[in-house]
Amino acid sequence: MTFPEHSYSDAARYCDDYFDRVARALASVDRAGIQEAAGVLRAAYASGAAVFVCGNGGSASIADHLACDHLKGVQTDTALRPRVMSLGANVALLTAVANDIGFADVFVYPLRTLARRGDVLVTVSASGDSENVVRAVAWARDNGVSTIALTGFSGGRSGALAETHLHVAADNHGVVKDMQQSIMHVLAPHLRQEQMTAGLIAERRF
Repeated sequence: MTFPEHSYSDAARYCDDYFDRVARALASVDRAGIQEAAGVLRAAYASGAAVFVCGNGGSASIADHLACDHLKGVQTDTALRPRVMSLGANVALLTAVANDIGFADVFVYPLRTLARRGDVLVTVSASGDSENVVRAVAWARDNGVSTIALTGFSGGRSGALAETHLHVAADNHGVVKDMQQSIMHVLAPHLRQEQMTAGLIAERRF
C-alpha cells in the first residue's frame, strides 16, 4: 500500500503517519551495505581514486550535497583529500549534452571522459530506473569503476546493476529521499571521524 493512501485534512496527522513510514524505511536499510559502501569510499580516498555522483531532480540535490560533504567535510581535521565530482553540477555541460546528444547520456558522457579504472560511481535515484542513471551504472560496471546505488521503491535497474546496493524499502518519494540523505549524512562523518582522535572528535561539531 502506498503512502498516502487517503486524504488528510490534519497536517499533524499526516506528519505522524509520514514519520511512521520514515521509521519503517530507516529499519529497512541494510547495515552491511552501509559498511560495504564505507569501505569502497575509504579505499578510494586512500588511493586517490575519483568518486563521481549523480541523480535527477531532488536526487541531484542530494548528489551535490554528497559531493560537498565528502570533498569538504571528510578532509576537515583529517589527512584524506577526497576527489569527488557531481556529474550534474555543470549546467552548461549538462544542457549541451542533453540538447545535442540526449538527456539519457548526460551522466555517462562526462563519466566515460573523466573516470578511470578503480574510480567509484555513486548514484542516487528514488526509482532506481532513471535511464541516464542506469546508463552510467552500466558503463561503470563495464569499465572497472566501482558502483554504489542508492535506491527506493523496487530498486530498479540501477539497483540490480550496482555492486553495492543501498535500498530503502519505501514507496513515497519524500521518505526515500529523506533516507538517502540520511545515508549520505552517515557515510561522510563516519569516514571523517575514523581519521580523528577521540579528543578531537569530542571538540568538534559534526
